[in-house]
Amino acid sequence: MKKHVLKKLLSALCLSSLLIGCAKETAVPQVTAVPEETTGVPAETAEQTAGDIIILYTSDMHCGLTQGFGATGLAQVRDTLEKAGNAVLLVDDGDAIQGDAIGILTEGKAVTRVMNALHYDAAIPGNHEFDYGMDKFENVMDLAEFPYISCNITKNDELFLDPYVIKEAGGKKIAFIGVTTPETMVTSNPTHFKDESGNMIYGFTRDEDGSALFAQVQKYIDEVREKGADYVVLLCHMGNNEDDAPYNFQTLIEKTEGVDVLLDGHSHDVDQVTMNDKNGDPVIRSGCGTKLQAIGYVRIATEDGSITAGLYSWNNDVMPSELFGFENEVTGTVQNVYDEIDEIMNLKIADSAVTLSIFDPVKKTAAGNPERIGRKQETNMADFITDAYRIQTGADIAFTNAGSLRDQIEEGEVTYGDIMRVLPFSNPISVSKIKGSVLLDGLEWGVRNLPEESAILMPSGFSYEVDATIPSPCTVNAEGGFGSVEGKRRVSNVLINGQPLDPDQTYTVASSSYLLFEGGSGLTMFDHSMVIMEDIKLDNECLIDYIQKDLNGRIGEEYRDVYGQGRLFIKLPEESDN
Repeated sequence: MKKHVLKKLLSALCLSSLLIGCAKETAVPQVTAVPEETTGVPAETAEQTAGDIIILYTSDMHCGLTQGFGATGLAQVRDTLEKAGNAVLLVDDGDAIQGDAIGILTEGKAVTRVMNALHYDAAIPGNHEFDYGMDKFENVMDLAEFPYISCNITKNDELFLDPYVIKEAGGKKIAFIGVTTPETMVTSNPTHFKDESGNMIYGFTRDEDGSALFAQVQKYIDEVREKGADYVVLLCHMGNNEDDAPYNFQTLIEKTEGVDVLLDGHSHDVDQVTMNDKNGDPVIRSGCGTKLQAIGYVRIATEDGSITAGLYSWNNDVMPSELFGFENEVTGTVQNVYDEIDEIMNLKIADSAVTLSIFDPVKKTAAGNPERIGRKQETNMADFITDAYRIQTGADIAFTNAGSLRDQIEEGEVTYGDIMRVLPFSNPISVSKIKGSVLLDGLEWGVRNLPEESAILMPSGFSYEVDATIPSPCTVNAEGGFGSVEGKRRVSNVLINGQPLDPDQTYTVASSSYLLFEGGSGLTMFDHSMVIMEDIKLDNECLIDYIQKDLNGRIGEEYRDVYGQGRLFIKLPEESDN
């Protein structure tokens, strides 16, 4: 046997043991070794693959082109299924172009070039597609060789994108309808949705009970059915968080009818669920995680039209293309986009004596990955970041949103790329004067979702306590942001540089402009605070200057403890004496 053929077969046989279906309630195809003429990913049995329609989908890639399966592995899965005789479509559920330095440095264009090479059939914008600004997103759309769709994004009260696209595959018409979470208004930068005069011109069909969104989605379900769609698939960036109701997949399914499958993103989960719609008919809902850890699939059987769904999962740290040494048409594109930024990314800026993390060093998730604790408690990474903001600006105190910290810094050499992965949003840092009572409301809003992950305001220059056994007293305004505090507070014993917070005193506060006066994460209480210094420098630039100028190029032992320096004390329900 020729050497290259043997290599292909070995790759296929190894991969066959690792491509697994994760759908609990839906059928999972059995995997066998691939025929000699295919490479990298095993074919399924002939009975399962002959002439079926397969929809592959990705979600929340967050620039993870070289993680999980990687873009090359995704192409290999698609190509193998096509060679086995299936009609294959490839779609994305949003948050693809943001989340790593390659997204920031190219404003999403590098990821879009790779998506073009992968021949995507359609994509929807997630909430983070807008993080570079609406003009930058329009540049991305101009570059994309596939349509972006969404039925609920408006500009000046008109649809901003086409609401759906109908694709023909295997002799059937398949309609894809896009739905982007209305929570985008508070989870992306709200100023991106305003004109130069500060008027809000973009919207996401949001109201108090979700009825406007559900009516909009139903309108287009009915429309594509009238146009002869055999199958209707919702491409959603909604998620499974019950606290986001009515803007989650559960409520959307309950309030609509006529959908066959809902492919979902936003919450980074891999849940496979079948639940009944408004009429009691079953709808399959599938999530595929983040950063290409899994590739979701929907199989429409030619024989009887039955629909099954599930995941191809890859749990190794090394991508299949690296582990088994295969290449395809996408490999070169990925290499090219990374070559363009490698010189900057690999530039050393410091050394670290410690590992700074947002993950628990001991606890693991059910999938065996380190448990993310950065949105539930203090971490050394949060302490480090907020110290940079406070010391670099000279403010009394500083805070950051727990959700803005996206990676860890390993002990040893620290590069520009490491910093960009920790702070991928490149938010400007500003300083405002904030009254003590207003700061207290901000802290209360930040812990409202505990013990679940919450947008906690991580402190520098102050400390506070949280009793999460008390129900959150925060109300929500019509836009989904902070309304008021009504009831007993969770937050207490706030100490500013060791002294009790004075509700009537004003403090200078350093943080991102996104949080201080753009209403980010729903922090509307800061809207009318006095701006002292605006957009001083970007957050990642601030961090680099802190390391090099204030720490003399070395992150020291004061940040050794992953659980932080004792600035945030949280009492969880299971710790209650009740």
